[in-house]
Amino acid sequence: MWTYFAEWLQFGVRWLHVVTAIAWIGSSFYFIALDLGLRKPRGAPLVGVGGEAWQVHGGGFYHIQKYMVAPPHMPEDLTWFKWESYFTWLSGFALLFLVYYIGADLYLIDPSVADLPAWGASLIGILGLGLGWVVYDAICKSPLKSNDSALLGVLFVYVVAASFVFSQLFSGRGAMLHTGAMIATIMTANVAMLIIPNQKIVVADLKAGRTPDPRLGAAAKQRSLHNNYLTLPVIFLMLSNHYPLAFATQWNWAIAGLVLLIGAVVRHFFNTMHRTGRQLWWCWAVAGLLFAAVITLSGAPGWRAAPGTQAEPAGASEAGLDFAADPQVALARSPLFTEAESIVQSRCSMCHARAPLWPGIGHAPKAILLETGRDIVLNAALIDRQAVRSHAMPPGNVTGLEPEERLALARWIESGDGTWRR
Repeated sequence: MWTYFAEWLQFGVRWLHVVTAIAWIGSSFYFIALDLGLRKPRGAPLVGVGGEAWQVHGGGFYHIQKYMVAPPHMPEDLTWFKWESYFTWLSGFALLFLVYYIGADLYLIDPSVADLPAWGASLIGILGLGLGWVVYDAICKSPLKSNDSALLGVLFVYVVAASFVFSQLFSGRGAMLHTGAMIATIMTANVAMLIIPNQKIVVADLKAGRTPDPRLGAAAKQRSLHNNYLTLPVIFLMLSNHYPLAFATQWNWAIAGLVLLIGAVVRHFFNTMHRTGRQLWWCWAVAGLLFAAVITLSGAPGWRAAPGTQAEPAGASEAGLDFAADPQVALARSPLFTEAESIVQSRCSMCHARAPLWPGIGHAPKAILLETGRDIVLNAALIDRQAVRSHAMPPGNVTGLEPEERLALARWIESGDGTWRR
């Protein structure tokens, strides 16, 4: 019963996380686009108004004006945009705890990388998130704060270095997730620790009849712009745990760095368009080249042995298996398939079974079954991606799949035994 409850709890928290993230990203993108699209007021502008915009949506027209520091008097009704950020982080951390810390042995720890105890890996993860913000905030408050280009360059190196450190401590999946979680922590802390506090100081000054300090708004805007450029990379990193070619490679930290650059280039295209109306199409070409580099790195040097590098066992050229015509037909098993079947059943089927034997697993993950010969052939393409081309499976290699066994799976898949290529 607990297994099913835990799975629904994870699903519910994940749903909440996605919904709140959509709300946060939507408002963030909207206000960046609005800010960049402001034009000089027409006619006699109000005191302090630096720009305005006319917009149409949902059958109505909106006239928006921006005060560069603050309005002369505090308005009665003021809408704050902060809860979207807070609940995105809280739900994300809850999901991180439920999946990666409670399930550390499966998803966070890889003994071949660092044989950490579950509590130790979890503690490192939590401390890493906090330290990520502390170092980032210190960099932003250093003399670099007056040079945006230099500041962004140093921050890029810092995030890539942090990703590399995570890759030396956690499984590939855990490293990518914690890189994304560190960035998400930085983004939410920007809101909670600087943007909102600065705005509250401005509001307090207005109520007290004091002139607000314009530096408070400038600092908040700088952090808001950082959040804008980090949004696309953090989405990629959070999705990466579903794609082994992204996380289950020794170059996952470099892929994270390239994704940071892709996000920056794409946001530069949209930010420039909103600000000037110009469309810098070269940005998409650069983003495409960077993504091609990501694809190349995901297979370099490659976990998979090149075809023909291993001698094939006798009988490897025998007829393949055919489940398409009739699943009940007795199979003429080649030695290659017999070996692969034995490996999968001993290393994978305790979870990927109709009645899983692994503690805490109520049903086969993603409904992928690897019990029978037919199951294995039908899922050969997945086996290829998850256990041959990458080391995503078994998670953290908890069942001890040996390199020689991965090569055996590669030989079977190269032989084309079965109908998996269809």
